[in-house]
Amino acid sequence: SLNVKDLNGKHVFITGCDSGFGNLLAKQLDRRGFHVIAACLTEKGSRELLACTSLSLKTVILNVTDSSSIDNAVEFVKQETDGEGLFGLVNNAGRATPMAPTDWMQIDDFHTILDVNLMGLIEITLKLLPLLKKAKGRVVNVASVMGRLAFVGGGYCLSKWGVEAFSDILRRDMQHFGVKVSIIEPGCFKTGVTSSEVLERDLLRLWNQLTPEVRESYGDKYFYNSLVGVKGLVSWCTY
Repeated sequence: SLNVKDLNGKHVFITGCDSGFGNLLAKQLDRRGFHVIAACLTEKGSRELLACTSLSLKTVILNVTDSSSIDNAVEFVKQETDGEGLFGLVNNAGRATPMAPTDWMQIDDFHTILDVNLMGLIEITLKLLPLLKKAKGRVVNVASVMGRLAFVGGGYCLSKWGVEAFSDILRRDMQHFGVKVSIIEPGCFKTGVTSSEVLERDLLRLWNQLTPEVRESYGDKYFYNSLVGVKGLVSWCTY
């Protein structure tokens, strides 16, 4: 496997570090000697991560749907890297819900996912590219197996297909600068975004906001089977 030498001074910025993949990656890279800058959505997530990592790991609050929050995080990264550039950017922040048949959705339901998983990822990448180019660094975008297979309705599959396309284009454009671009396509893992409670609650919300005509066209049995399908999906996921 590839071994990276001289880890001291190499800065890696990771989004979505409150829990799940981002949280585990921040801890692992911190143990290996990288200078980790972990972006958390909440103060609670930040405190908990700082409590179990070394003093070299830094956290910053980041909401990837808020341009001013992104600007603040980028400025923090600039100060931490102190002119050395950014060795790595891991775009991990994301959400999965709402997931449901297409005509259960409102346009805001699509924005809820696309603004986090795709548009937020693009914006923070664009604003960090000067630092990545300076260090001839690398971008790692967390896509999904659903970036290849449209498995469920809603914005999740759309967003992950978009992440893959954006990554392919960015990889081509950044070759000239020595910046590497990779994607990761996880299958189903038990993280916060695959919580059965969250998925079921959101499915119920969407069902209840449907017009009587649409609910009648699907029927109660369809809704019940959808709940069973959600539970089956989560039980299939691995840790």
